[in-house]
Amino acid sequence: MNFLKPKFWDKQQLTIQSIILYPFTYILDLRKLITIFIKPKKYLNIKTICIGNIYLGGTGKTPLVDFIAKILKKKFKTVIIKKGHPSHSDEMKLLKKNNKVFFDKDRVKSLKNAISKKFELAIFDDGLQDFKLKYDLRIVCFSSLLLAGNQLRIPSGPLREKLNNLRKFDAVFINGKNINRQFLKKIKIINPNISIFCGEYESSNYNKFRKHNYLTFSGIGNPNSFKNTLNKYRIKNELNLIYPDHYNYSELEIKKIKDIAKLKKLKILTTEKDFYRIPIKLRKNVNFLKINLKIKKLKEFEKFLFKYL
Repeated sequence: MNFLKPKFWDKQQLTIQSIILYPFTYILDLRKLITIFIKPKKYLNIKTICIGNIYLGGTGKTPLVDFIAKILKKKFKTVIIKKGHPSHSDEMKLLKKNNKVFFDKDRVKSLKNAISKKFELAIFDDGLQDFKLKYDLRIVCFSSLLLAGNQLRIPSGPLREKLNNLRKFDAVFINGKNINRQFLKKIKIINPNISIFCGEYESSNYNKFRKHNYLTFSGIGNPNSFKNTLNKYRIKNELNLIYPDHYNYSELEIKKIKDIAKLKKLKILTTEKDFYRIPIKLRKNVNFLKINLKIKKLKEFEKFLFKYL
């Protein structure tokens, strides 16, 4: 699904748009009523971790999934399960570089497949709102830039469920710098027992991009995070193009980007996720910024993970 997030979602006050759309948020409540009759199942012969979000997109859960898998597969035979959305093939390709990944439309089917193949641990990339499964550990991701936006639910705001539902989760992971202390206090008021961890992204190849001026483009949930990373490493970008999240670039689109870059005498730079959505034959002269997740208080985070396993 190609989706360009409405700007009013991240306003810190009510807007006309959010007020008009607010009645439609109760559709989510109707869905919740239906799920009352669904009893989530725990599969006892495999450990499960779900890393998800309640803010729609751009929270950095996929890099966290990859990082946690790197830690835990030293001890467990580990598989990553991601629901098979065709538009999420970029994330699947990133995860498959270092992990075994099951990419099926039905998470339960993927989990049963993992059990049949004797995997000891399944890490779910997304799935906190999947009421068919009961996980051993549930982690909610937020971006420090976006937090909970206007704190309203879709379509009035960016939340997939109420912020107060943090009381049913085990941990919050906040990606980015300059963590909002008031937001942390709010989390602890909702759930005094929840663990909070933080991390930020660092580039491993930024040095080779500091000599030129770039046309940059991205189709990710939080395009401002890419812009901020470019600024952090003092990478010059004269033109920045923004596309919907999980955007699939056509041959015509890439040709247009390359023509603009040639006209303005710019190099081309994008994110790694966007790079993998470009057809292979069109990737020539397109560079990507390699980003790695660095977790603060890593030893404490590892201890927390193993406590649940």
